[in-house]
Amino acid sequence: MSKWQIPAKGGHMEKNTGVYYQNMTNKDVEERLEKNDVILIPVGSTENHGANAPYGEDTYLDTRLCEQVALATGCTVAQPIWYGSHPYHHLGMPGTIMIPEETLADYLCYVFAGFWNTGFRKMIVVNGHGQDYVIPLAIHKFGKKFQVPGIVLYVHFWNAARNPETGLTDLATKDQGGVYNTPFVHADEVEQSFALALFPELCKQENAVVTKPSPMLPPGHINNSAENGVGPIKWYNAFGSVGMECICTPEGVIGDPTMADAEKARAGVEHTLNYLEKLVNDIITKYPAGKLPPIDKVTQRNREDIEAVIKGPTKGGRHIYTLTY
Repeated sequence: MSKWQIPAKGGHMEKNTGVYYQNMTNKDVEERLEKNDVILIPVGSTENHGANAPYGEDTYLDTRLCEQVALATGCTVAQPIWYGSHPYHHLGMPGTIMIPEETLADYLCYVFAGFWNTGFRKMIVVNGHGQDYVIPLAIHKFGKKFQVPGIVLYVHFWNAARNPETGLTDLATKDQGGVYNTPFVHADEVEQSFALALFPELCKQENAVVTKPSPMLPPGHINNSAENGVGPIKWYNAFGSVGMECICTPEGVIGDPTMADAEKARAGVEHTLNYLEKLVNDIITKYPAGKLPPIDKVTQRNREDIEAVIKGPTKGGRHIYTLTY
Protein backbone atom coordinates (compact mmCIF):
# COMPACT_ATOMS: atom_id res chain seq x y z
CA MET A 1 0.00 0.00 0.00
CA SER A 2 1.40 3.39 -0.96
CA LYS A 3 2.36 5.86 1.76
CA TRP A 4 1.55 8.74 -0.57
CA GLN A 5 -1.84 10.44 -0.62
CA ILE A 6 -3.38 9.83 -4.07
CA PRO A 7 -5.73 11.52 -4.70
CA ALA A 8 -4.42 14.24 -2.40
CA LYS A 9 -6.82 15.61 0.20
CA GLY A 10 -6.20 19.33 0.18
CA GLY A 11 -3.11 21.51 0.46
CA HIS A 12 -1.10 23.28 3.15
CA MET A 13 -0.50 26.82 1.86
CA GLU A 14 -2.47 28.53 4.64
CA LYS A 15 -1.90 25.94 7.35
CA ASN A 16 0.57 25.91 10.21
CA THR A 17 1.73 22.38 9.48
CA GLY A 18 5.48 22.98 9.34
CA VAL A 19 5.54 22.78 5.56
CA TYR A 20 5.77 26.33 4.19
CA TYR A 21 8.56 28.77 4.97
CA GLN A 22 6.28 31.80 4.75
CA ASN A 23 4.01 30.34 7.45
CA MET A 24 6.89 30.04 9.94
CA THR A 25 8.36 32.49 12.44
CA ASN A 26 12.08 33.18 12.60
CA LYS A 27 12.26 30.91 15.66
CA ASP A 28 10.54 28.13 13.69
CA VAL A 29 13.07 28.55 10.89
CA GLU A 30 16.05 28.51 13.27
CA GLU A 31 14.84 25.23 14.72
CA ARG A 32 14.20 23.77 11.26
CA LEU A 33 17.67 24.73 10.00
CA GLU A 34 19.28 22.76 12.82
CA LYS A 35 17.66 19.59 11.49
CA ASN A 36 17.13 20.04 7.75
CA ASP A 37 18.31 22.99 5.64
CA VAL A 38 16.89 21.82 2.30
CA ILE A 39 14.17 23.97 0.77
CA LEU A 40 11.95 23.06 -2.16
CA ILE A 41 11.09 26.01 -4.40
CA PRO A 42 8.05 25.36 -6.62
CA VAL A 43 8.08 27.43 -9.81
CA GLY A 44 4.78 27.35 -11.64
CA SER A 45 2.69 29.58 -13.87
CA THR A 46 -0.67 31.24 -14.23
CA GLU A 47 -1.92 29.83 -17.49
CA ASN A 48 -5.15 28.98 -19.29
CA HIS A 49 -5.91 25.29 -18.84
CA GLY A 50 -9.44 25.24 -20.15
CA ALA A 51 -12.90 25.13 -18.58
CA ASN A 52 -12.19 22.11 -16.40
CA ALA A 53 -8.89 23.06 -14.76
CA PRO A 54 -7.65 26.08 -12.75
CA TYR A 55 -5.31 28.75 -14.09
CA GLY A 56 -2.85 27.73 -11.39
CA GLU A 57 -2.66 24.10 -12.49
CA ASP A 58 1.09 24.06 -13.12
CA THR A 59 1.70 25.63 -9.72
CA TYR A 60 -0.59 23.26 -7.85
CA LEU A 61 1.08 20.30 -9.54
CA ASP A 62 4.37 21.44 -8.00
CA THR A 63 3.13 22.46 -4.57
CA ARG A 64 1.07 19.36 -3.90
CA LEU A 65 4.10 17.20 -4.70
CA CYS A 66 6.45 19.33 -2.60
CA GLU A 67 4.09 19.31 0.38
CA GLN A 68 4.06 15.53 0.59
CA VAL A 69 7.85 15.37 0.25
CA ALA A 70 8.29 17.92 3.04
CA LEU A 71 6.03 15.95 5.36
CA ALA A 72 8.01 12.79 4.59
CA THR A 73 11.52 14.26 4.94
CA GLY A 74 11.35 17.27 7.24
CA CYS A 75 12.50 19.72 4.60
CA THR A 76 10.74 23.04 3.93
CA VAL A 77 8.69 24.34 1.00
CA ALA A 78 8.76 27.92 -0.25
CA GLN A 79 5.46 29.46 -1.26
CA PRO A 80 5.43 29.11 -5.06
CA ILE A 81 6.40 31.44 -7.86
CA TRP A 82 2.93 31.89 -9.39
CA TYR A 83 3.93 33.62 -12.63
CA GLY A 84 6.26 32.00 -15.14
CA SER A 85 7.88 32.36 -18.51
CA HIS A 86 6.12 31.09 -21.61
CA PRO A 87 7.15 30.10 -25.13
CA TYR A 88 6.24 32.37 -28.03
CA HIS A 89 3.17 30.36 -29.05
CA HIS A 90 1.49 31.18 -25.70
CA LEU A 91 1.66 34.90 -26.50
CA GLY A 92 -1.71 36.64 -26.22
CA MET A 93 -3.61 33.74 -24.69
CA PRO A 94 -6.27 35.23 -22.37
CA GLY A 95 -5.73 34.18 -18.78
CA THR A 96 -2.05 33.39 -19.30
CA ILE A 97 0.29 35.78 -17.48
CA MET A 98 3.64 35.90 -19.27
CA ILE A 99 6.84 37.03 -17.56
CA PRO A 100 9.89 37.76 -19.79
CA GLU A 101 12.51 35.06 -19.38
CA GLU A 102 15.26 37.55 -18.41
CA THR A 103 13.02 39.01 -15.69
CA LEU A 104 12.14 35.59 -14.28
CA ALA A 105 15.77 34.43 -14.32
CA ASP A 106 16.92 37.52 -12.41
CA TYR A 107 14.01 37.18 -9.99
CA LEU A 108 14.84 33.55 -9.24
CA CYS A 109 18.52 34.39 -8.84
CA TYR A 110 17.66 36.72 -5.97
CA VAL A 111 15.17 34.26 -4.49
CA PHE A 112 18.08 31.82 -4.27
CA ALA A 113 20.27 34.49 -2.69
CA GLY A 114 17.63 35.33 -0.09
CA PHE A 115 17.17 31.72 0.96
CA TRP A 116 20.93 31.15 1.03
CA ASN A 117 21.34 34.21 3.27
CA THR A 118 18.62 32.83 5.57
CA GLY A 119 20.38 29.49 5.90
CA PHE A 120 18.63 27.30 3.34
CA ARG A 121 21.75 26.65 1.30
CA LYS A 122 20.47 23.46 -0.33
CA MET A 123 17.69 24.30 -2.76
CA ILE A 124 15.67 22.18 -5.15
CA VAL A 125 13.63 23.99 -7.76
CA VAL A 126 10.57 21.93 -8.71
CA ASN A 127 8.85 22.87 -11.95
CA GLY A 128 5.88 21.49 -13.84
CA HIS A 129 5.58 24.22 -16.46
CA GLY A 130 7.29 24.69 -19.82
CA GLN A 131 10.10 27.05 -18.82
CA ASP A 132 13.07 24.73 -19.03
CA TYR A 133 15.04 27.37 -20.90
CA VAL A 134 14.82 29.83 -17.96
CA ILE A 135 15.45 28.03 -14.67
CA PRO A 136 18.94 26.73 -15.60
CA LEU A 137 19.82 30.31 -16.58
CA ALA A 138 18.73 31.51 -13.13
CA ILE A 139 20.85 28.88 -11.40
CA HIS A 140 23.96 29.83 -13.35
CA LYS A 141 23.32 33.52 -12.79
CA PHE A 142 23.26 32.84 -9.05
CA GLY A 143 26.39 30.70 -9.20
CA LYS A 144 28.36 33.27 -11.16
CA LYS A 145 27.15 36.33 -9.28
CA PHE A 146 27.57 35.13 -5.70
CA GLN A 147 30.08 32.25 -5.97
CA VAL A 148 29.22 30.75 -2.59
CA PRO A 149 29.17 27.10 -1.53
CA GLY A 150 25.75 25.54 -1.68
CA ILE A 151 23.50 23.31 -3.76
CA VAL A 152 20.85 24.46 -6.23
CA LEU A 153 19.24 21.71 -8.32
CA TYR A 154 16.44 21.83 -10.85
CA VAL A 155 13.90 19.03 -11.22
CA HIS A 156 11.25 19.25 -13.90
CA PHE A 157 8.96 16.74 -12.28
CA TRP A 158 7.74 15.34 -15.61
CA ASN A 159 11.28 13.98 -16.02
CA ALA A 160 11.13 12.36 -12.57
CA ALA A 161 7.92 10.52 -13.45
CA ARG A 162 9.58 7.34 -14.60
CA ASN A 163 10.10 3.79 -13.41
CA PRO A 164 13.53 3.69 -11.70
CA GLU A 165 14.00 0.03 -12.56
CA THR A 166 13.24 0.23 -16.27
CA GLY A 167 13.93 3.92 -16.88
CA LEU A 168 10.67 4.16 -18.84
CA THR A 169 8.60 7.32 -18.50
CA ASP A 170 5.23 7.16 -16.78
CA LEU A 171 3.91 9.58 -19.41
CA ALA A 172 4.06 6.98 -22.16
CA THR A 173 1.17 6.23 -24.48
CA LYS A 174 -0.26 2.75 -24.84
CA ASP A 175 1.72 2.07 -28.01
CA GLN A 176 4.86 2.85 -25.94
CA GLY A 177 3.81 0.50 -23.16
CA GLY A 178 2.11 3.17 -21.04
CA VAL A 179 -1.45 3.89 -19.98
CA TYR A 180 -2.32 6.99 -21.98
CA ASN A 181 -4.21 7.11 -25.25
CA THR A 182 -2.62 10.35 -26.41
CA PRO A 183 0.83 11.95 -25.96
CA PHE A 184 1.26 14.75 -23.47
CA VAL A 185 0.93 18.27 -24.86
CA HIS A 186 -1.00 20.69 -22.60
CA ALA A 187 -4.03 20.48 -20.28
CA ASP A 188 -4.83 17.14 -21.88
CA GLU A 189 -5.35 13.54 -20.86
CA VAL A 190 -1.90 13.30 -19.26
CA GLU A 191 -1.67 16.61 -17.44
CA GLN A 192 -5.27 16.49 -16.29
CA SER A 193 -4.77 13.00 -14.90
CA PHE A 194 -1.99 14.37 -12.69
CA ALA A 195 -4.27 17.25 -11.70
CA LEU A 196 -7.02 14.83 -10.66
CA ALA A 197 -4.48 12.89 -8.60
CA LEU A 198 -3.06 15.96 -6.84
CA PHE A 199 -5.84 18.56 -6.56
CA PRO A 200 -9.16 16.98 -7.59
CA GLU A 201 -11.16 19.56 -5.61
CA LEU A 202 -10.09 22.29 -8.05
CA CYS A 203 -11.05 20.40 -11.22
CA LYS A 204 -14.40 20.41 -13.02
CA GLN A 205 -14.29 17.49 -15.42
CA GLU A 206 -17.87 17.99 -16.56
CA ASN A 207 -16.65 21.08 -18.45
CA ALA A 208 -13.81 19.36 -20.30
CA VAL A 209 -13.58 19.83 -24.07
CA VAL A 210 -11.50 18.18 -26.76
CA THR A 211 -9.19 19.97 -29.21
CA LYS A 212 -6.47 18.96 -31.64
CA PRO A 213 -2.82 20.07 -31.75
CA SER A 214 -1.68 22.37 -34.56
CA PRO A 215 1.80 21.21 -35.68
CA MET A 216 3.24 23.07 -38.66
CA LEU A 217 6.09 20.71 -39.53
CA PRO A 218 6.08 17.02 -40.55
CA PRO A 219 6.36 14.57 -37.62
CA GLY A 220 9.69 13.16 -36.46
CA HIS A 221 11.53 16.40 -35.72
CA ILE A 222 10.04 18.16 -32.68
CA ASN A 223 9.85 16.17 -29.46
CA ASN A 224 6.68 16.35 -27.37
CA SER A 225 6.11 18.00 -24.02
CA ALA A 226 7.00 14.81 -22.15
CA GLU A 227 10.25 14.54 -24.13
CA ASN A 228 9.51 10.91 -24.93
CA GLY A 229 8.75 11.35 -28.61
CA VAL A 230 10.93 10.53 -31.59
CA GLY A 231 12.20 13.98 -32.54
CA PRO A 232 15.72 15.10 -31.56
CA ILE A 233 14.63 18.76 -31.20
CA LYS A 234 13.14 19.67 -27.83
CA TRP A 235 9.81 21.46 -28.12
CA TYR A 236 11.22 24.68 -26.66
CA ASN A 237 14.14 24.75 -29.08
CA ALA A 238 11.93 25.73 -31.99
CA PHE A 239 10.09 28.67 -33.51
CA GLY A 240 7.41 28.25 -36.16
CA SER A 241 6.78 24.62 -35.27
CA VAL A 242 3.25 25.02 -33.87
CA GLY A 243 0.36 27.44 -34.20
CA MET A 244 -0.37 30.17 -31.69
CA GLU A 245 -2.65 28.94 -28.91
CA CYS A 246 -4.92 31.99 -28.98
CA ILE A 247 -5.54 31.32 -32.70
CA CYS A 248 -5.60 27.52 -32.93
CA THR A 249 -6.76 26.34 -29.49
CA PRO A 250 -8.46 29.28 -27.73
CA GLU A 251 -10.21 26.76 -25.45
CA GLY A 252 -6.97 26.57 -23.40
CA VAL A 253 -6.60 22.84 -24.04
CA ILE A 254 -4.49 20.91 -26.54
CA GLY A 255 -5.73 17.33 -26.55
CA ASP A 256 -8.43 15.35 -24.79
CA PRO A 257 -8.80 15.93 -21.02
CA THR A 258 -12.09 13.99 -21.04
CA MET A 259 -9.97 10.82 -20.93
CA ALA A 260 -8.13 11.93 -17.78
CA ASP A 261 -8.21 9.70 -14.72
CA ALA A 262 -6.32 10.00 -11.44
CA GLU A 263 -5.42 6.30 -11.55
CA LYS A 264 -3.58 6.81 -14.83
CA ALA A 265 -1.28 9.24 -13.03
CA ARG A 266 -0.75 7.09 -9.93
CA ALA A 267 2.55 5.54 -11.02
CA GLY A 268 3.91 8.85 -12.24
CA VAL A 269 2.99 10.67 -9.04
CA GLU A 270 4.44 7.92 -6.85
CA HIS A 271 7.69 7.71 -8.80
CA THR A 272 8.04 11.49 -8.70
CA LEU A 273 7.45 11.60 -4.95
CA ASN A 274 9.84 8.70 -4.36
CA TYR A 275 12.52 10.44 -6.39
CA LEU A 276 12.14 13.81 -4.67
CA GLU A 277 12.18 12.12 -1.27
CA LYS A 278 15.38 10.29 -2.19
CA LEU A 279 16.98 13.47 -3.52
CA VAL A 280 16.29 15.37 -0.29
CA ASN A 281 17.51 12.49 1.85
CA ASP A 282 20.64 11.97 -0.25
CA ILE A 283 21.54 15.64 0.06
CA ILE A 284 21.06 15.65 3.83
CA THR A 285 23.02 12.40 4.19
CA LYS A 286 25.93 13.77 2.17
CA TYR A 287 25.75 17.24 3.72
CA PRO A 288 23.94 17.21 7.09
CA ALA A 289 22.26 20.41 8.28
CA GLY A 290 24.78 23.23 8.42
CA LYS A 291 27.37 21.43 6.29
CA LEU A 292 28.28 22.67 2.81
CA PRO A 293 30.42 21.55 -0.12
CA PRO A 294 34.11 22.40 0.48
CA ILE A 295 34.83 26.11 -0.02
CA ASP A 296 38.07 25.47 -1.91
CA LYS A 297 36.29 23.32 -4.49
CA VAL A 298 33.45 25.66 -5.42
CA THR A 299 34.80 29.21 -5.26
CA GLN A 300 38.00 31.23 -5.65
CA ARG A 301 36.69 34.19 -3.72
CA ASN A 302 38.65 35.29 -0.67
CA ARG A 303 38.15 32.57 1.94
CA GLU A 304 37.70 35.09 4.75
CA ASP A 305 34.82 36.72 2.85
CA ILE A 306 33.15 33.39 2.19
CA GLU A 307 33.47 32.28 5.81
CA ALA A 308 31.95 35.59 6.91
CA VAL A 309 28.84 35.22 4.76
CA ILE A 310 28.48 31.57 5.77
CA LYS A 311 28.43 32.73 9.39
CA GLY A 312 25.75 35.27 8.46
CA PRO A 313 24.90 38.84 9.47
CA THR A 314 23.34 38.03 12.86
CA LYS A 315 26.07 35.70 14.11
CA GLY A 316 29.14 37.83 13.78
CA GLY A 317 29.54 37.54 10.02
CA ARG A 318 28.17 39.36 6.99
CA HIS A 319 25.24 39.00 4.61
CA ILE A 320 25.59 37.51 1.13
CA TYR A 321 25.01 40.82 -0.64
CA THR A 322 28.31 42.21 0.65
CA LEU A 323 29.87 40.06 -2.07
CA THR A 324 28.14 41.93 -4.90
CA TYR A 325 26.70 45.29 -3.77
